[in-house]
Amino acid sequence: MQVNIADSWKNILQNEFVKPYFKKLIDFVDIEYKNHECYPKESAIFAAFNFCSFDDLNVVIIGQDPYHNLDQANGLCFSVKDGIKHPPSLKNIFKEISEDLGSDYPESGNLEKWAKQGVLLLNATLTVRAHEAGSHQKQGWEVLTDAVIKLISDKKENVVFLLWGKFAESKSKFIDTNRHIIFTAPHPSPLGAWRGWFGSKHFSKTNTFLKSIHKKEVNW
Repeated sequence: MQVNIADSWKNILQNEFVKPYFKKLIDFVDIEYKNHECYPKESAIFAAFNFCSFDDLNVVIIGQDPYHNLDQANGLCFSVKDGIKHPPSLKNIFKEISEDLGSDYPESGNLEKWAKQGVLLLNATLTVRAHEAGSHQKQGWEVLTDAVIKLISDKKENVVFLLWGKFAESKSKFIDTNRHIIFTAPHPSPLGAWRGWFGSKHFSKTNTFLKSIHKKEVNW
């Protein structure tokens, strides 16, 4: 696997890329992609970083795993390729945006437009075997993505972290709340959205905060 990642991130993460765990991870991913159908396609594994540069980053959304069904995953958490039916969690995200901001429900589930505005759409695990949820967990991806969160916390200021669900909330231990702001809510999946995802207003809250520090609001 080629580490196809933008220079702004390569400079920040270069110390991680030479560690033994990362070399083992690369070997694991190479074998998996050679012997099994895996998602996203190899060129999109680091898409979250390539669409959102370190310098432009203002918001972080944390997911767990890429989608594991055909043609869904595009390297950005919660996002699917253009023309793909919206998965249940993404539907609930869009419903909350529509309610929160009074906007229309989007046709496309591709969130590249968010990433290009400085939203890092980071899955904790960046690859998955087709139709096998969680199949690439605990192979090293989480070590890398935890390091990413820590580096953002240490090297940036006034980043908005949107932590949805218990898994994402567990990452708060890596975030300095004296330097950054965290908004938490239940996961937008149908299993938990009724517990407080709807009405959480994270999208307007994020924009209100960004505006207060004279940063450009996100066009959700």
